[in-house]
Amino acid sequence: MAEYDYDVLIIGAGPGGYVAAIRAAQLGLKTACVESRETLGGTCLNVGCIPSKALLHGSELFDEAKNGHFATWGITAKPTLDLGKMMAEKTKAVGELTGGIEFLFKKNKVTWLKGHAAFEDAHTVKVGNDTVTAKDIVIATGSSVTPLPGVTVDNAGKRIVDSTGALDLEEVPEHLVVIGGGVIGLELGSVWRRLGAKVTVVEFLDQLLPGMDGEVRKEAQKIFKKQGMEMMLGHKVTGATAKGKSVTLTIEPAAGGEAKTIEASHVLVSIGRRPNTEGLALDKAGLSVNNRGQIEIDHEFRTAVPNIWGIGDVVPGPMLAHKAEDEGIAVAENIAGLTGIVNHDVIPNVVYTAPEIAGVGITEEQAKEQGLAVKIGKFPMMANSRAKANRDTDGFVKVIADAQTDRVVGVWMINSLAGTMIAQAAQAMEFGATSEDIAYTCHAHPTHAEAFKEAAMAVTGKPIHM
Repeated sequence: MAEYDYDVLIIGAGPGGYVAAIRAAQLGLKTACVESRETLGGTCLNVGCIPSKALLHGSELFDEAKNGHFATWGITAKPTLDLGKMMAEKTKAVGELTGGIEFLFKKNKVTWLKGHAAFEDAHTVKVGNDTVTAKDIVIATGSSVTPLPGVTVDNAGKRIVDSTGALDLEEVPEHLVVIGGGVIGLELGSVWRRLGAKVTVVEFLDQLLPGMDGEVRKEAQKIFKKQGMEMMLGHKVTGATAKGKSVTLTIEPAAGGEAKTIEASHVLVSIGRRPNTEGLALDKAGLSVNNRGQIEIDHEFRTAVPNIWGIGDVVPGPMLAHKAEDEGIAVAENIAGLTGIVNHDVIPNVVYTAPEIAGVGITEEQAKEQGLAVKIGKFPMMANSRAKANRDTDGFVKVIADAQTDRVVGVWMINSLAGTMIAQAAQAMEFGATSEDIAYTCHAHPTHAEAFKEAAMAVTGKPIHM
């Protein structure tokens, strides 16, 4: 019987990788995790989810104080921005969380192998100058920013940046052009708009937030415009040149037509992400990627090579940290001989703007594409007592249920607490709840969550407060 250095080797210490490593160690497996960054946590903790949410929070406080919400409540404030202090607080939060993972590795006896990993064969990986073997190997290398032809990102120059660079600007842009109307672009665009930048969003499609429910997309666009974001939908950027303190962009209609140029002080390229598979020497392990650069897996997260597994952004499915975390737990349990399952039909998605936007399950459009007859219930936040009292009445909650069984197949919402409220929807759907189940579940009053209950009641046409 072959002897290995480790029972399990995880390549990548992002949300999927570090969770898989900790869970594997908890299950009694000798575990190591390869990570080339100076800190653990991957893109999410270092230059993604966590620092962006810190800046979203800080910028929202500044915006509320400066632009009216404080005044609505009779609070007079004349805030000034210390951008350096805000950035320092963001960095502190990141350090606390990444350090926390390092503590958990030590607590659970997970070995951190520092360096880049490349396969030598199906059981052997080279990390820096060292070579290690493992019975099972999990690829959890995440994703990186998708480049845009004709636009060269230079985070060091701080004029044309990607999402990483946009989290570390040293000044508030005078005019920020965001290329891409998806989640990341809108979140970071919101940060800098609140802090004083003029923001223009250029999106190839005719609506923002691809993949989300159509009504949510339209409502979001309306709200962002009301907040002051300029929208250039149905357009594409074909070039951008930085010179001094300005950037000149060439923009064309997506459907074809005459190009025009606009001037900006800064540009954020945010058109999506791509799997990190380069440099892994997958061929030496007997693996290849599909036409999207992803590693194909089966329902147990096993690749074409039986002892090699894949999770997170590097495999098919939504590129979301919480999806990777759940897969990390499941793959560790499968390797340990247990049954690890992730229901990929119930993966919530959240946009952390103000108001927040969230959804889980299928959209109304997807239901029609699938030929599924559905019933729809909607409830506006304007009719919700807590939202009304708080003076934050933008948005609505939408429940989509199967017309025959009443089983909830999708929930979509825009409101100030949508990112938290969507958890109830996901849990209800995980247990196969009907709209009636939700409608007859007592919700505390007054809360924003009552809007979810009323939307469920509206599926059968009987909301109380509308």
